[in-house]
Amino acid sequence: MTEGNFVDYIKIYASSGKGGRGSAHLHREKYIAKGGPDGGDGGRGGHVIFKGDKNMWTLFHLKFKRHFRAEGGGDGGSSRSTGKDGADVIVPVPLGTIIRDADTDQILYEINDDEQEVVVLEGGKGGRGNWHFKSPTNQTPRYAQPGIDGKEAWFRIELKILADVGLVGFPNAGKSTLLSVLTAAKPKIADYAFTTLKPNLGIVEYRNHQSFVMADIPGIIEGAAEGKGLGHYFLRHIERNSLLLFLIPADSDDIKKEYSILLNELKQHNPELLDKDRVLAISKSDMLDDELKAEIKEELPKGIETLFISSVAQMGLMELKDKLWSKLN
Repeated sequence: MTEGNFVDYIKIYASSGKGGRGSAHLHREKYIAKGGPDGGDGGRGGHVIFKGDKNMWTLFHLKFKRHFRAEGGGDGGSSRSTGKDGADVIVPVPLGTIIRDADTDQILYEINDDEQEVVVLEGGKGGRGNWHFKSPTNQTPRYAQPGIDGKEAWFRIELKILADVGLVGFPNAGKSTLLSVLTAAKPKIADYAFTTLKPNLGIVEYRNHQSFVMADIPGIIEGAAEGKGLGHYFLRHIERNSLLLFLIPADSDDIKKEYSILLNELKQHNPELLDKDRVLAISKSDMLDDELKAEIKEELPKGIETLFISSVAQMGLMELKDKLWSKLN
């Protein structure tokens, strides 16, 4: 899914370097008529390496450079000198990146730690020089090994947002507004569905200079798990959140029904999502009086802690932060 400079899905081509050729050199020196073989080995080809970078948050840097080729190894020389190893290609990626085989869709690697490196394609080995093949019966071998070819492949790179709290709700539930009030993030806010087309991250400041990360995930619609709306694009981002905060507006026709639809979409996408801790916040609660609140409380879904909040009126937000913090810790 791409909007602006946020990119969380890309397909790239990579090839590692070919190994250098071994040398078939025979030693020649003044006063030494037959010096024998002294050809050195070829250097190895460069690897293709993906490296985690905690300062990155998008795959945007791969949008305009989708082909990566590592350098070939240098050829062996005389006096048993080994050829230079080919330079590796290092591709920096944000934490939460998944690398798949583009043909089989199999997950090959996951990068979740800063400075974590994975070699996705190894460079070809350098060929051995002729001095390796010297024997009592063949004292001047005039052949050496060629270098081994590098490897090539297409990869699908996906990003799953790493956040402590993921906001889950239908379009226009007030997720972006809540994020903008609790954090310094500036998501696009408007009164129409699918205003948010990309996940937005913000850092929530808590007591005693502590903080946690909150992600505003684009709104879910019924059938999202089958790919309706923006289905698969954003459901995968919820997988990496420690805690799910369900947001349903107070003016919803049926809060319990909305909650069960949201829960069902998560279950259809990945049943393990239901193992995560959940909190339900009823947004836009500034329009409710005590009598309406009491009525709504009777109809709330069972088995989930619920709070009444209002982002605009800044109502119940500290209580919400306390609840989220206690669940996270």
